[in-house]
Amino acid sequence: MTYKARLQKKYEDVCVPSLKEKFGYKNAMQVPRFTKVCLNQGVGEAVNDKKLVDNAVEEMTIISGQKAQATFSKKAISNFKLREKMPIGAKVTMRSDKMYEFIDRLITVAIPRIRDFQGLSVKGFDGRGNFNMGITEQIIFPEIDIDKLNKITGMDITVVTSANTDEECLELLKQIGFPFREK
Repeated sequence: MTYKARLQKKYEDVCVPSLKEKFGYKNAMQVPRFTKVCLNQGVGEAVNDKKLVDNAVEEMTIISGQKAQATFSKKAISNFKLREKMPIGAKVTMRSDKMYEFIDRLITVAIPRIRDFQGLSVKGFDGRGNFNMGITEQIIFPEIDIDKLNKITGMDITVVTSANTDEECLELLKQIGFPFREK
């Protein structure tokens, strides 16, 4: 028997039948599903201190459970003292089991630890069935040790789904357990 993440079981057992009924899909393959989750962290001060990018890569690796990679500038901008191919951030893309595990930890552990949390904004949809959100502090993840941090930074999280519209994606995320702000 193969391993299935808890959230993947919930998706298959609860979300698929509910979304089929709500949107009138004829089979389960039409139901929107999660494709990937991308984490991105820009480190603006990396121009002066190269170790900040290494720290960002290490933190993203710990948070995601897989190796993150550094991102590099595409062109030189003299006003920012930025040269071409300089390391300026970190990114990681998760799929399948690691993606489901990350979404589960995000919903159940990390988001409730956000200070003064009022719910996620529904303005984070891109019109093609994907959801973007920003986090201002990486310390909401319990894997990060606050004592070992040099600097508190944020990150962007993109949840890519196979949904065709924002309404389908919103309903999928609500069914899974994302806490959206009421209008």
